Parts: sequence; structure tokens; C-alpha cells
Amino acid sequence: MLTDVKLRNLKPRASIYRVADSGGLCIEVRPSGAKLWRFRYRHVGKASMLTLGEYPVTTLAEARAQRDEARRTLAGGVDPGAQRKLERHAAKLAAASTFGKVAAEWLDKRPFAEVTRYKALWMFELASALRDRPIADISPPEVLTVLMDIEARGTHETAHRVKQRIGQVFRYAIATGRAERDVTADLRGALTPVVSRVRAAIVEPDQVGELLRAIDGYVGQPTTQAALRLAPLLFVRPGELRAMEWSELDLDVAEWRIPEDKMKMREAHIVPLATQAVAILRELQPYTGRGRYVFPSLRSRDRHMSENTVNAALRRLGYDKATMCGHGFRAMASSILNEQGWPPDVIERQLAHAERNKVRRVYNRAQYLPERRRMMQHWADYLDGLAKGADVVPIRA
Repeated sequence: MLTDVKLRNLKPRASIYRVADSGGLCIEVRPSGAKLWRFRYRHVGKASMLTLGEYPVTTLAEARAQRDEARRTLAGGVDPGAQRKLERHAAKLAAASTFGKVAAEWLDKRPFAEVTRYKALWMFELASALRDRPIADISPPEVLTVLMDIEARGTHETAHRVKQRIGQVFRYAIATGRAERDVTADLRGALTPVVSRVRAAIVEPDQVGELLRAIDGYVGQPTTQAALRLAPLLFVRPGELRAMEWSELDLDVAEWRIPEDKMKMREAHIVPLATQAVAILRELQPYTGRGRYVFPSLRSRDRHMSENTVNAALRRLGYDKATMCGHGFRAMASSILNEQGWPPDVIERQLAHAERNKVRRVYNRAQYLPERRRMMQHWADYLDGLAKGADVVPIRA
């Protein structure tokens, strides 16, 4: 039998040679000087050899323990070499099936608009504690810990949204054979319920005028003020405004064409630009016109303005989140334009809302572009009047 002294004294030769220990264990000495533990055995009459590690990293005692385990496996009728291959394959599969990798694969298959994709990436970043964990090994308490950390910041709605995204990734993992169940199903009722609320918006004309005058007096970054001035004129979704690109604009034709991959409803959208909106964009062009985004990030011109910029600017103007938010400009325009008698179909089309009636959705594909051009110019003129403090009476279109 081998000893540590014998093992240390084994010298390399011109060719590989082996020295036996016991029970099928031997040490293989290579010309390079490497010493490998090998276990020789027979399974269903076929001779095989299993590598157990390299000496001295794997000690004599450890090699013998591995040999004994392999012999027990063999006694149970299982080929230890084949079992080792299966274990390695399972480990490799687990390494390729971490939550982060499955989430990235799931996201690549989603036809999300750019803003939705950005939000999904942000949510997965909030769940970064799960990123390197094999998805099949993740337990409900692990997910709950991540969600409760988010809740601890006071963002209960975000915790629910992150839970929803994690559940979508788990269901994709189940479909692709990398998980057996969606563990988020066990967390029902574990999070603080979210009280639904209507987004804050100013809809009274006199208050709208006050807001517009406050925006005109905003002191800060030119891009932020331009975004504030355009938000009520265009009343698009905040994410669509932030991601506006110069290549999407035709200021001579007075149109902004938003590609479908940026739209929530996955349908390209045209925003007619009133003369006031074109003037604001032309004023901004010398500042950001050479880059991709109309409203680039202050940190990197390769990224657009952050999600909280407009809301933060509103807070600086004295409007808290219960009074007005970036999304509120849509409710403002919708409420007042409906009161003024503009056709609901025209307003809804400009808001890029999906038709709720499925049958009507199939047959009504009208763009109402001429009507929307007139409405957008009327709306801009109306806002100008409010900003000047005029006593504007709503007039039916």
C-alpha cells in the first residue's frame, strides 16, 4: 500500500506508469511530473478507470475515501464513471441555468417596448441577490427576503411588480425544463397589499395655467425645462418622451414618429407637433441635436434622461406627488379635450390607447391624423391662453 513518503518519492519517467494502492486505487505518474489518483474497476464485464483527483491536492486519505464511495456505487449496480458524468452535466446545466441567465433569456424573447425592457432590467437588478443562484434551487423564503428588502424602502407596489417578473421567469424556466415549479405562488398574501390610486393630475384650467407659468419659470438644465414644456403639449407616456430621438423627428413636416418597439401597445405611433412644440425642439437642437437622444442623460449621452427627472423637476416647482406627476399630463389633456367636445376616438388615438372592444379593435384602424393635427394645434393654443392667464372658456370642437 502507498504512503505519503512513497508518493513523494515517485519520479516521472519517459512514459506514464502506475503504482497500485489497494481495492483498485492507484497513482498514475506522468512524464510531466503530475500524479493522478485513478480507480480501476469493472462494470458488467467492461474495464473502466475513474480519475479521483491530483496528488497532493487530493490526499491519500481523500483518494481512498473516494474509492470506497465508488465501490459502494458499483455494488449498487451503478457505473461510478457514468454517474460522475451525469453529475458534471447536471452541475454544468445548473451553472447555465442561474436566475440571471434565465431572466436574460426570457427578456430577449419578449417583444417589449424599450421603456418596458428598461424597467424589467431595473426590476431584475433589484433582485440581484438571486442572479447567480441556480433557478431550480431557489426557495420561496429566498425570494421573499428579496421582496421584503424592497418593501423596507416603502416601495410596496415595486415589490409586487418585481414578484410578478420573477414569477414570469420561473414559468419560463418550467417550460424550458430548468425548474419544476413557480415558487412565487407560495408567496400569495406575504407582501403588504397595494392600495390602488389614481395618478395625480391637474385638470382645472386655472390650476393648469399656474402650472404652465411655473414651468416657464423653471431654472435648471435646458433639457429638463424643454421636457417639462413639451410634456403638456404632447401628452405622451413619460417613458416615450424621455426616449425621444432626433432621428424620429421631422420638424419640417411637424411630426414625431415613434417606432413600435418603443410603444406600450407595440404599434408605431405618430404625434403631430404643434408650432409651439416645433419651436421648443428647435431651441433645444443646438444643445443635443448632434447626439441620438433629444433628452440625453447628464451622465452619458448614450442613454436618455432618467425616469425621475421630470417628476423631480415638478417637486422643485412645489408640486408634490399627490398633486401632479409626469404621467398626469395625459389625464390633463384627456379630461379637458373631452370636456371641449373633441371626438373620443381622436383623443384615444392620440393617447395611443388600445381599443377595449375587441371587435371594434379589429375593424377600427383609422388614424384620424388630420383631426389629430387640428386637435394638437388647438390644444397648444389653448395652453398658451391658460399660461397667459386668459379667461379661457372651453369651446366644442
